[in-house]
Amino acid sequence: MSEKAYKYRIYPNKKQQELIQKTFGCTRFVYNYYLNKRKEAYENSKTTFTFNMCSKDLTKLKKELEWLREPDKDSLQKTLKDLDMAYQKFFKEHTGYPKFKSKKNRYKFYRTSYTKTSAGGNIMFINKRIKLPKLGLVKTRDKQVPQGRILNATISQEPNGHYYCSLCCTDVKHEQLPKTNQNVGIDLGLVDFAIMSDGTKIENPQFYEKSEQKLVKLQRELSRKTIGSNRWNKARIKVANLQKHISNQRKDFLQKLTTDIVKTYDVISVEDLDVKSMKETDSTIRNKRVGDVSWSEFRRMLTYKSKWYGKQLSVVDRYYPSSQICHCCGHQDSKKSEDIRFWICPSCNSELDRDINAAINILYEGLRIIRI
Repeated sequence: MSEKAYKYRIYPNKKQQELIQKTFGCTRFVYNYYLNKRKEAYENSKTTFTFNMCSKDLTKLKKELEWLREPDKDSLQKTLKDLDMAYQKFFKEHTGYPKFKSKKNRYKFYRTSYTKTSAGGNIMFINKRIKLPKLGLVKTRDKQVPQGRILNATISQEPNGHYYCSLCCTDVKHEQLPKTNQNVGIDLGLVDFAIMSDGTKIENPQFYEKSEQKLVKLQRELSRKTIGSNRWNKARIKVANLQKHISNQRKDFLQKLTTDIVKTYDVISVEDLDVKSMKETDSTIRNKRVGDVSWSEFRRMLTYKSKWYGKQLSVVDRYYPSSQICHCCGHQDSKKSEDIRFWICPSCNSELDRDINAAINILYEGLRIIRI
């Protein structure tokens, strides 16, 4: 049993679109209003304006501002919870301080919770339609019926204007995949996306690089338009559509690759790459390539798919010298520059492919971690 999200593209009518836009505006207002209140409370009297205090104050605020009653009431409570969670992350995980939400942000969303009603529930999937609070039945073209029990729904609008609904479900059953008695270590790279310990090399598709010239051309055309005009908006949507297309290509590639890996191997060992520090270089080309490969998303997908289907994922420490150790005899050599792709072990004279050797060492270390 596990949680799973089902994402649908929805096609709301004009009235539903108007209500969705009002809800986006109201949730943004509530978030900013109580972020400001919490800041003022701390600056003036060093006190905390808690979630419960915000919730009680919101009831009073609704009486003063009648337009706050129009959207789904639970979406406003969820917004307060999101703000409270942002503060908790700031204090516990040392993430950035919560920021005010801007009207200019083209990606908009709000969340609402499932509650039981006499008709079955306020969020339901009914024959290619999704029932949502206040909105009623919203059209979708997807036939996939969500499994398990619905917890909440996230309604969003992307920069290209498309609307989506993501249903988060729990108690979802996944069939355990049969054991293959095969294990693999994976070394991630830029030239080849992934190098397996069995010698398989997965080519880097470079989706961004292939579309970069077209994207630059569209962005140049956008910069020449008057901001806010109809032509500017059409040009902006073209840019957003191409960016979405690149993102979809990347996700499709990663979904197919991670599913194939989980089906083929029982134990999967990967390295814990520090992607953030790898992007902090002076090379713009390298930074683009690191951003394009989406290593973090690859690992995220492997993590939840391994849990779903009963496979094991072992994560090797980022400082483990996988490319410096000879997998044949265990001799550790000195650090090598990136242009050296092959080297000979001075201890056993084995000729080693740098990437395959690293993948084999990652497998050995991953298996050692599991046995501890």
